[in-house]
Amino acid sequence: MTVPYTLGLHPIADSTYAYLQPNGSWGWSNAGLIVCGEEGLLVDTLFTVPQTRDMVDAVARALPHVTIGTVVNSHGDGDHWWGNQVLAGAAIIASDAAATAMRRDRLHQQLAAPGPAELPQVVVEMLKTFDFGGITPTYPTRTFTGELEVPVGGRTVRLIEVGPAHTVGDVLVHVPDAAVLFTGDILFVGGHPVLHSGPIAGWIAACDLILGLDAETIVPGHGPVVGKPEVRRFRDYLQRVRDHATRAHGEGQPVLRAAQQMNLDGFTDLADPERLLLNVGAVYRELNGDGTPDELELMGRLDQYTQPSAH
Repeated sequence: MTVPYTLGLHPIADSTYAYLQPNGSWGWSNAGLIVCGEEGLLVDTLFTVPQTRDMVDAVARALPHVTIGTVVNSHGDGDHWWGNQVLAGAAIIASDAAATAMRRDRLHQQLAAPGPAELPQVVVEMLKTFDFGGITPTYPTRTFTGELEVPVGGRTVRLIEVGPAHTVGDVLVHVPDAAVLFTGDILFVGGHPVLHSGPIAGWIAACDLILGLDAETIVPGHGPVVGKPEVRRFRDYLQRVRDHATRAHGEGQPVLRAAQQMNLDGFTDLADPERLLLNVGAVYRELNGDGTPDELELMGRLDQYTQPSAH
């Protein structure tokens, strides 16, 4: 099935839907819906309260008989859970690690009332685009580690913890009876990803796990609905980042220079190229073992980054 990459709710299998938000860049995340009878399970809420209300309204128009009784947050990035309050009456599930990260998160407060410090251009653009006001953090009511099966009517949804990878608490949502997988930010399509926690080997292993699942239709955290070829390409990207950053670190190259010198042959079409600095920096941080270079410090240097040319 070819799913158009347009804003809104799209059927992707029997009683299974993707809610897509082009263009998939900073803050424009996807969500999913699994339905059986009158019961619905929502995979992720969105970056803001208005975005999430728009999504819930779209579900109500298309499926007026469905009540969303369960929400799964795939991880602790704000664009996948800051809208939870719109569904505060539902059971909200996340990995234990993701829930801990959510409770420590204060970024929504900083974005709602940014200080006078100079901000990276990507943050400036997010502040122009998104309304971060009125967010009341609404945390998971149930957590788990490893794997968890969740019933939705007569269907079974598998939650598979694969973090730490992109973040400390990443979870895949597998719908076996539809051969559908919602990956959260374990998969980005059409743009560079962001490696927050690592280790990068954990993210590569998560891609290998996806390739071994019975999943024909894959909904990434950002980007269009795809299949396994795009997962293989994404794994190749991560391996390229790992190998280049490890080599550059061993040579003592500064992280900014290392990012600018990476060979992007085969990946020059990816959007958000400044994220490569964060990804190379995350590998450096893992190799250093002392918390450096700090991710927030690297965010402040994004405007210094220029994309390398293909070799």
